[in-house]
Amino acid sequence: MSLARAPVLAYVGIGGNLGDARATVERAIEALAQLPGSRRVACSSLYGSAPVDAGGPDYVNAVAALETTLTAPALLAALQRIEQAEGRERPYRNAPRTLDLDLLLYGDGRIDSPALVVPHPRMQQRAFVLQPLAEIAPARVPAAALAAVADQAIRRL
Repeated sequence: MSLARAPVLAYVGIGGNLGDARATVERAIEALAQLPGSRRVACSSLYGSAPVDAGGPDYVNAVAALETTLTAPALLAALQRIEQAEGRERPYRNAPRTLDLDLLLYGDGRIDSPALVVPHPRMQQRAFVLQPLAEIAPARVPAAALAAVADQAIRRL
């Protein structure tokens, strides 16, 4: 007898600013819906934002909610495979990228390992994460958090 894992609601930040970033983000959203043991339950609008702590073209960003039976490390590995399929390179921290998929939240879990930190450590500092997350999960984003990043330009595409 095998025991099935109970699904967890996970939130994934999606962004890219190289090549056709909008098309890449849209493909990533579809790829998330195809992950084994997972079902996409919500996706924000697409947003445009200037890079934070980096150079390069503006980003296209979104946040997706997945109901998944994957463990957090397995989900992270799946996200990294999607990034690789889209040509993601990591030449240096905050480099422009074709695709960036971040595991923002994994249920109410807290993870602090060398490979993964959840909740994502910088999400509270990023309007391009908080605004789309608030669109699909308003209870997860306190008004004070949105107010703290109100000076960061972000626009719905």
